[in-house]
Amino acid sequence: MNPLISAASVIAAGLAVGLASIGPGVGQGTAAGQAVEGIARQPEAEGKIREESSEYSGLGLVISLGFGIRIMNREKRIGSFQSKKRWEFPINNRKQRILNTIRNSEELRGGAIEQLEKARARLRKVEIEADQFRVNGYSEIEREKLNLINSTYKTLEQLENYKNETIHFEQQRAINQVRQRVFQQALQGALGTLNSCLTNELHLRTISANIGMFGAMKEITN
Repeated sequence: MNPLISAASVIAAGLAVGLASIGPGVGQGTAAGQAVEGIARQPEAEGKIREESSEYSGLGLVISLGFGIRIMNREKRIGSFQSKKRWEFPINNRKQRILNTIRNSEELRGGAIEQLEKARARLRKVEIEADQFRVNGYSEIEREKLNLINSTYKTLEQLENYKNETIHFEQQRAINQVRQRVFQQALQGALGTLNSCLTNELHLRTISANIGMFGAMKEITN
């Protein structure tokens, strides 16, 4: 058998054993290191190499180490890439969360601005209604004040008329009372005078009648 072919087969077997030993929680370092350790842990492969060709043992070791180094470099690049991917994944997640937060904030900001505009519109509407109510209230107050002034003026005018009528009535009543008293006094005076005159006339007639009666009685007695 060709020693190179035997060495290559042994190296391949060692690499296969080393790679097969890779698993979660098994081995140390990268897969390349585990592969090299797998090669180093193959005493049978080393014995076969020594038995078949001692002169190619150093060459096989160099080749295996070269393959191991290449695999280590490759695994290092893969590990760096995977590490980068592992770092990029949470970074991307965090970036996505930040973007989502910003997007949600923008949506909330848009909603808040919309609510603010609606509130401002309602406020303007309320202010307009308040101004209209204020103007209408002032107009209503002015009308009520004018109506109250007119009503008060009419009431005062009626009271003035009633007062004048009362004064006129009292004056007429006083005049009538004075006239009545004067008339009563005049009537009493007239009655007194009449009584006095009647009394004198009655006395004269009584005396005349008595004289006539005495003269008649005297003639009868003669």
